[in-house]
Amino acid sequence: MKARFLKRIRLWSCAIIMSTFSLANAQDAGKGYELFEANCTTCHQIDGKLIGPELRNVEKRVKDEAGLGKEWLHAWIKDNKALRESGDAYANKIFAEYNNTEMLAFPGLSDGDIDNILAYTADPDGGLKAFEEAKAAKKKEAAAAKAAEAGQGGGANSGVIAVGFVVLAALLLWILVRVNALVKATATEELNADKEKAAVSLSHVFEKYKKVGSVLVAVLAFLALYNVYWGLMGIGVDKGYEPEQPIYFSHKVHAGVQGIDCQYCHSSAKYGKVSGIPSPNVCMNCHKTIKEYKGDYFEEELITSGKFADEESVKNFYTAEIQKMYKAIGWNPETNKYDGPQKPIEWVRIHNMPDFVFFSHSQHVVAGEKAIKKAIKDGTIPNSKELNIGSGDQVCFACHGRVDEMNEVKMANDFTMGWCIECHRTTEVDMDNEYNKEYYAELHEKLKKQYGDATKITVDAIGGLECGKCHY
Repeated sequence: MKARFLKRIRLWSCAIIMSTFSLANAQDAGKGYELFEANCTTCHQIDGKLIGPELRNVEKRVKDEAGLGKEWLHAWIKDNKALRESGDAYANKIFAEYNNTEMLAFPGLSDGDIDNILAYTADPDGGLKAFEEAKAAKKKEAAAAKAAEAGQGGGANSGVIAVGFVVLAALLLWILVRVNALVKATATEELNADKEKAAVSLSHVFEKYKKVGSVLVAVLAFLALYNVYWGLMGIGVDKGYEPEQPIYFSHKVHAGVQGIDCQYCHSSAKYGKVSGIPSPNVCMNCHKTIKEYKGDYFEEELITSGKFADEESVKNFYTAEIQKMYKAIGWNPETNKYDGPQKPIEWVRIHNMPDFVFFSHSQHVVAGEKAIKKAIKDGTIPNSKELNIGSGDQVCFACHGRVDEMNEVKMANDFTMGWCIECHRTTEVDMDNEYNKEYYAELHEKLKKQYGDATKITVDAIGGLECGKCHY
């Protein structure tokens, strides 16, 4: 009896251990959905071919077609080129079937990650549901933590504010009582003859204080002229200009959260005067597959301002803006084809130099890149604190501020001639550049003799203050 009881205990223990092990190693279709969206959607869809084959039930399909299992898929996804070069027949067959288009290698994905992706492809609806449930739970935990934090720190502040309001109300009441008493006292009193005689006419007061009045008039005239002068100087200075665009494009989401380099979209900044507005074709490199916004970031200001009710509404708004782009360029996200009418997206220009000013982006972005980045690092860019450049690593930030932190782009700088001159006076020329080192060697030696060995060549020393450089 005792032996049988011990045997049952051992069996139950084994069952519990095995179930725990299986739960710990179970495939997570919810995580698989997240990994699929991050790594696979550029070339694949769950249903229907894109660049590569559809991936619904891909594990079963590989087994049915070639008798291969997960191990083959692990090898294919991590490094399909190596698998093909090993002579694998099925790998070479798939490669030939898709016009010898080489699939990206994903050596960073673990076997567990790939298993999770395969679990999602076997049950896409279940995977999406699991992802949404996990996301909702995470959101609930974050909201609870935020509420707890607010509860801990808000009580004292609320008490202080309440006491302040009570004191202010009492003070206002006392003032009101005193004013009321004063009004009553003065209303009943009549002026006698002595008081009438003491009253001084306005002309007499003006005559008595004529010099003081003249000084006041002169001061007021000076202030008026001062304001007129700075008003005229401000013509064409549109710092803070932030127009509403036809499509709500968030630079914070793209350049900040996603870390897309400025010059991926504004590629002409490297080659010419203007940075250019990217064609929708550039947008479609990503948005052929990114059809809705599913990121974690959203603008809380859009909720606090009352424009939207909650986080989900903001994200739905972002998704609707993607659909606006599709409509403008005639893209059908259901068929993945350009089959509709097209019309240009009429972006509102923010930065526009006057016709009498020459400015080349390429000179600054390419030739001056290292010098400007060093100036950003050293903090020598004029009004860098106001521009909030900080430790920004993009050359564009020197003039445009932290665009990667702007939801809607605005003009962050005043772009006056004085600002440009000050920048040229403080920015050092990159003397590690072989061309500069040879070309300005004589000038550098001359400056060292004149100002000492520690002297640096700044842009103003190589013609950065010449009128004809920027005006013609």
